[in-house]
Amino acid sequence: MNYPEQKVIHAFRLYTILARDGAAGEDAVQNYRADDAIRGLLDTFAGEVDCVVISTSEQLFLVPETKLSPFHVSNDWIKRNYMRAGSTNGDLYLLYFATMILFGSFYDTYQSQEPTRLFLRLDEWVRFIQERMDQLKIHDEEELKKLEQEFSYNWRLIIEKWDDMDDIKETAKKQSGNTISRMSFINTVKRFLIDQNLVQDIGNEEIRLTEKAKTIVQRYFMEVEYNKGIFEFIYGFEGDEPHADDQ
Repeated sequence: MNYPEQKVIHAFRLYTILARDGAAGEDAVQNYRADDAIRGLLDTFAGEVDCVVISTSEQLFLVPETKLSPFHVSNDWIKRNYMRAGSTNGDLYLLYFATMILFGSFYDTYQSQEPTRLFLRLDEWVRFIQERMDQLKIHDEEELKKLEQEFSYNWRLIIEKWDDMDDIKETAKKQSGNTISRMSFINTVKRFLIDQNLVQDIGNEEIRLTEKAKTIVQRYFMEVEYNKGIFEFIYGFEGDEPHADDQ
């Protein structure tokens, strides 16, 4: 399709903003939604770098769709910027697991389109993770090995990392060895998610999802094509069985 030069330049300017900042404001949203040519060009530019453009009511976001994207956040980058020295892939697996539990905690049914709670307390987040850990432990060693191949997640290592963390309060004077409290780890995950504009800290040890996060959950996490059935496995439910407390 041939586009007027003015449209190409306009779309490319929007793309450069997204590439530089990861997000663009309300004017960009209006242009993206109202102009088919600009929307088509911007989606094409994003596709060339294995990204997608996600639109909320107030912002556009450039989101990597595959690991091949130059905008993809690598495991090494996360380790350097958020993890303690000596962190392993097990710590990253647990970060991803905690993130999935966080997202799932806001939705009461599989494939629901809107969150059913406004916020989540950090201690609730820890409790929900523990509940899912207990669910994982129902499976025996051999079954977990098979499930690791199916989902490409090291479930045994995730359980081990979580169990090794001291479940003591941050105010405790002593912590043995190199262990850290679960709440300390959750605060690390929270900081990462805030920096990625996926959650907002609203005070009183409470967080809420951003519009970016809600859009990503609706577009990817609730689609079997992308999540490959991982939510059914983690939560152990089918159909519309509830899995999060009502708020």
